[in-house]
Amino acid sequence: MSSRETILQRLRNRSGGELTPPVCDFSVLARPDWPVSERIALFEKHIESVHGEVHHCTGDSWMDRLAEVLATRGARNLLVAREHPISQALRQAGRDDLPELLIYDEPIENWQAHLFNEVDAGITSTRGGIAETGSLILWPTADEPRLMSLVPPVHIAVLNASELYTTFHEAMLAQDWAAGMPTNALLISGPSKTADIEQTLAYGVHGPKELIVLVIE
Repeated sequence: MSSRETILQRLRNRSGGELTPPVCDFSVLARPDWPVSERIALFEKHIESVHGEVHHCTGDSWMDRLAEVLATRGARNLLVAREHPISQALRQAGRDDLPELLIYDEPIENWQAHLFNEVDAGITSTRGGIAETGSLILWPTADEPRLMSLVPPVHIAVLNASELYTTFHEAMLAQDWAAGMPTNALLISGPSKTADIEQTLAYGVHGPKELIVLVIE
């Protein structure tokens, strides 16, 4: 009998009954119940350490800050969703200090070249954030496809401070991810980056060159 046959025979002859999976212990993931102000500070510290940019706003001032951010970058246009409240608010505001609003209302096949070559910035909502890692949670939908955050050179994300969680585990529990997830759930921690070339970290190589977070407090 060959060595291979010997090993296979031993596996066939194994007996030991049913294996019982170990009990999951998530206590190691527990963190103090930090107030929102501390979560914001920790989130900002981590995301800025990887070239992200955070702006503090209110429900009344976020559009003013958005206009300033886009103006400083010379953005000619801003990609928005078709139906999301953020898009509706921008379109109804009729502000002349905002660039042209491009509505994502066509299949990607119809305007792929335009999206990849002529869109300067895109704005999306978020499902929340993770303070411990400085990450944003994006929940792509047909109205806000993932390409809105992955393609434009400047990605602007709107984050409600009340939806900023301490850890990833806390976010999954609070939002009941086990009940159902989209095809793609995105965790974004800073602009695009890669270290494929000579192991030197480079930003903005194959995605957004800038990530700007408007934190609504």
